[in-house]
Amino acid sequence: MDKIYIKDLEIYGYHGVNPEEKAMGQRFLISLDISIDLKHAGESDNIEETINYAEVCYNVEKEFNKQKYNLIEAAAEHLADYLLLNYEQIKEIKVLIKKPWAPIGKPIDYAAVEVKRAWHTAYIGVGSNIGDKRNNIQNAIKEINGSGKTKVNKVSNLYETSPVGYLDQDDFLNCALEIKTLLKPSDLIDLLLSVESNLKRERVIKWGPRTIDLDVLLYDDIVTHDEKVIIPHPRMHERLFVIKPLKDIAPYVMHPILKKRIVELDSELSKTEQL
Repeated sequence: MDKIYIKDLEIYGYHGVNPEEKAMGQRFLISLDISIDLKHAGESDNIEETINYAEVCYNVEKEFNKQKYNLIEAAAEHLADYLLLNYEQIKEIKVLIKKPWAPIGKPIDYAAVEVKRAWHTAYIGVGSNIGDKRNNIQNAIKEINGSGKTKVNKVSNLYETSPVGYLDQDDFLNCALEIKTLLKPSDLIDLLLSVESNLKRERVIKWGPRTIDLDVLLYDDIVTHDEKVIIPHPRMHERLFVIKPLKDIAPYVMHPILKKRIVELDSELSKTEQL
């Protein structure tokens, strides 16, 4: 990936645990390591094809001083989120904040923190079989988009499917979403659980009826073993109602364990199962 570097942007700010730091302020040095595709800018010689680093410096100073932080860790986190959310061309960013006048009572060049943040691609399985199913799905998409750090890129076709496991319930309406997110997997799952709760999801019967069901199917190409965060979804490859809509938006994405593309899994399941 191509890079833009901004090194040691000097900003006078009011951050620190000590009250004097917030009152008197001090000098900070901020460096940015920006991962971005510069091919079109290099070919066109057009500033619209890249980011204006003078504008970035101005906005970084403005954001850095919007509030007074106790920790430069918090300031770095805010700046990384701000830049990723407001400059769509940025794929990944490192933010380094140096504090040359850190009041630690020892001679040092500076204290510093560095964070690296990036957009991640995830795929979400969606289902509803209570009330206005289509509206439930649309409301879930709206909530995900409005969460601040996650955006829905693609939505599959909607499929009406028979229930699995617990059969004494209405048919489901299913789809799949491609999202980009700044959240780590556990935080993404917390977001989806919050959306389910807001839409009155109740867990009374296993595999029972629900207003909305949101499952993380894939997240980049990672494989996890955490009890809370199991990625890829352990049963996705067995369920045509998951694979069929996923094929609409990500046919050539590879299942990181099975090493098969979604289109291959769809072909295999379709031989023995119908929606």
